[in-house]
Amino acid sequence: MQKTIVIISTLDTKGREAAFLKGFIQERGHRAILLDTNTGGEASILPDISADEVAKAGGGDIEEIRKMKDTARVYSIMIEGAIKKVKSLLDKGDLDGIISFGGASNTAIGTTIMKSLPFGIAKVMLSTTVAIPAYAAGYFGTKDIAIIHSVVDIAGLNSLVKDLLKRAGGAICGMVEVGRELSSLSEMTHKKDLIALTEFKFAEECCSHVRHLLEERGFEVIPFHAQGTGDKAMEELIGDGLFQGVMDIVPAGVAEQLFGGNRAAGPNRLESAGGKGIPQLITPCGFDMLSCGPLERGDQGDPLWISRGIKNRKLFVPDAFRVQARTTPQELKETAREVARKLNRSKGPIAMLIPLKGWSSLDKEGMPLYDPEADQVFVDELKIHLEKKIHLIELNLHLNTHEFAEEGVSQFIKLYNENKNRKLKDLQ
Repeated sequence: MQKTIVIISTLDTKGREAAFLKGFIQERGHRAILLDTNTGGEASILPDISADEVAKAGGGDIEEIRKMKDTARVYSIMIEGAIKKVKSLLDKGDLDGIISFGGASNTAIGTTIMKSLPFGIAKVMLSTTVAIPAYAAGYFGTKDIAIIHSVVDIAGLNSLVKDLLKRAGGAICGMVEVGRELSSLSEMTHKKDLIALTEFKFAEECCSHVRHLLEERGFEVIPFHAQGTGDKAMEELIGDGLFQGVMDIVPAGVAEQLFGGNRAAGPNRLESAGGKGIPQLITPCGFDMLSCGPLERGDQGDPLWISRGIKNRKLFVPDAFRVQARTTPQELKETAREVARKLNRSKGPIAMLIPLKGWSSLDKEGMPLYDPEADQVFVDELKIHLEKKIHLIELNLHLNTHEFAEEGVSQFIKLYNENKNRKLKDLQ
């Protein structure tokens, strides 16, 4: 079955390469739409969507844009126009995949356009600059973009560039072809309610049991690694209406955001589910630590290490790169206030379960970050600020036990049924 793939390129300088890629995709039996984002001059080959059309969609005029010295403004207009064009194709059911190639500018433009598209639309970026550490994470952000490091510059049609373009073209074709199979799978999975689950290494036992218990009850569980980007992506997908509930075992990104940790998950962490009114089960797992590696930051006078006195804390250092520092009572007070502020605005049912014998595998008697007195400061502060509509349940258990996981799932099911019954009443 023929699929539609959009190729994003600058056809004043990359026309030959774009034509080669378009021809390859068409040989594979798919429709290729060539969209030109160039602002340098006339296109060297005929596009399907011209730079002039893109500029107009972005609220500009291509001739005027080419005279502008404000590069940021130029890119903004072209990106906005291109996004409108590809979203128009998407709305008409005429977009199955999108691909781009090039250096820093083309990678930034291409991936920004890709990030505007929903999860599941195939996205491939062939880039010469993806290996630059400062750029890489920004290119794909929280989106399902496949990035291929080109190694060589994509300039001209030498044998290596042809090989790269064929492999990138093969990747996007393969993705859209598999999409046909996935669409039927999607119809099957949507017969089950989707539940988001946050997890990380220090909650493995709890999360594994939670996932198993929910699946036994007929839910489909979608896990997210709470390392900052994963839980940020979860928030976006909750906002898109994908999930019917959240088991937020590891909301650590809230505290990491407050104090500058490596797993910061953005200012909107712990807000989307409340805005959607879907049930949430939350634990304090991860609030017991701050991710602050690598170890060399301490020797280099890193501001986080200095301002928060990391060297003087209890630390867990499995290797030089990964460092977890115990959070202080004052930080836990601030975290409790921020958690309460976010949860109090929720439109849906919430339960927060507190495991009194420790919040993670590191916060357990005999382990490096065990500090029950500091944990209690969080609980006491939460009780002051949390509204009564939110269930706060203390359990004389450690988080990484089957008993805690079972109680968490039991409480979640209560919230889920409560929310379902409320919706049914609203419909009557």
